[in-house]
Amino acid sequence: MNHVPLSDELERIGREIVDSAYRVHKELGPGLLESVYEECMIYDLRRKGLKVDEQVYVSIEFDGQVLTRNKLRIDMLVEDEVIVENKAVVEMNPLFQSQILTYLKLSKKRLGYLINYNVPLIKNGIKRFVV
Repeated sequence: MNHVPLSDELERIGREIVDSAYRVHKELGPGLLESVYEECMIYDLRRKGLKVDEQVYVSIEFDGQVLTRNKLRIDMLVEDEVIVENKAVVEMNPLFQSQILTYLKLSKKRLGYLINYNVPLIKNGIKRFVV
């Protein structure tokens, strides 16, 4: 399957997200709550001048109708383009990957990151998704 390459701007935003994840993990290490890492990531990305929205609701469209009873929330939406889902778990559940792929599909975004901070090396906790 051939996908259109990501724009330079999306790639730049992605690099900033990964850089912030490394910075936060280096300073705090593993073992804290997801909300702590999320707050630090938001702070660091905003400090870099990026727009970050948190706990963003995603509309569910089914059979041509937008349904509002159940609401899904993205942890972070950076520059209205890149989804970031933060975790602080011992083991990654395959459901988390399905979750971010679904968020990308429903929100019509192309780039997302699933970041687990509860790892000794953060490089092992970052997974990038492009659709």
